[in-house]
Amino acid sequence: MSRKPPIPPSPTEADYAVLESEAGPLTQGEDPFVIFLQWLEEASASEPNDPNAMAVATVDEHGLPDVRMVLLKGVDETGFVFYTNLESAKGRQLAAHAKAALLFHWKSLRRQVRIRGAVERVTDEEADAYFATRARAAQIGAWASAQSRPMESPLALEKAAAQYGVKFGLGAVPRPPHWSGFRVIPETFEFWRSRRFRLHERLAFTRAPGGWTGARLYP
Repeated sequence: MSRKPPIPPSPTEADYAVLESEAGPLTQGEDPFVIFLQWLEEASASEPNDPNAMAVATVDEHGLPDVRMVLLKGVDETGFVFYTNLESAKGRQLAAHAKAALLFHWKSLRRQVRIRGAVERVTDEEADAYFATRARAAQIGAWASAQSRPMESPLALEKAAAQYGVKFGLGAVPRPPHWSGFRVIPETFEFWRSRRFRLHERLAFTRAPGGWTGARLYP
């Protein structure tokens, strides 16, 4: 490597004084969903782009981890929902190994949330309802893209999109049978918040009968 990579230096003591969050400490008795929703609301006011962006980690048939960024499209006490082509790499991996890990990283807040759990398909009714909210061009794109598979030419996707545009004309675009959503049902949460001198705050929650148990972790 001929050029030095542009990796920032470690923060100075003066930097840490600026980086530290002013928020109060997290408590082990809180509901992790309540904490998450509060943090997501704060991120929505401070993140320049996509506060609902999250990394989704899966494993392939060889046990090799795979990760990519997607957008959170639903969250409640039942879990975290995102949508995708079921024939994509993540769709096939989740069909074979129905477990996943999520990571939210909000740089503006210097916070992150890690979530791990089992995965289930959303209902057809849920998928239909969300698909109907998408822009028409995005709906057609869901039909046109053979996601994660080799593309024979740069024009192939545009050609396919044009063909489906003609097929559906001015009528409603139905949800493709190969397009749906997944719900990650949390078994664990971990909340991380920046503190001075890398003495960061980490609070982990594990699902237990009747609720959640919390524990503080060393940074």
